Amino acid sequence: MSESKIVKAAAVSEMAAKPAAKTRGRPKKAVSQSTLTVRDAIAKAGEELGGALRLAQWAREDPTNEKAFWTVLYLKILPLQVSGAGENGEHLISDIAIKLVKPNAD
Repeated sequence: MSESKIVKAAAVSEMAAKPAAKTRGRPKKAVSQSTLTVRDAIAKAGEELGGALRLAQWAREDPTNEKAFWTVLYLKILPLQVSGAGENGEHLISDIAIKLVKPNAD
């Protein structure tokens, strides 16, 4: 057998043995540029509208607003899953409770 045929046979067998490299798509948990742009725009608009102070004022304007704050907005910042354990494997957090209290009409 000639030397060129041996090299070609070896190259073909190497190509068949290796899986194709994944070259398409974004890595897992990567955030798209458009998502980042939208988040930045919302954050900037929130600051221009008064930021945290204005949000608190809005929540106090109406009981429906306050309910929306606690049941929708505030829950967005809580972790989706609590994991981990303390010493001897016991849970660090036993209960999480959110209590909605109607303000006194003074």
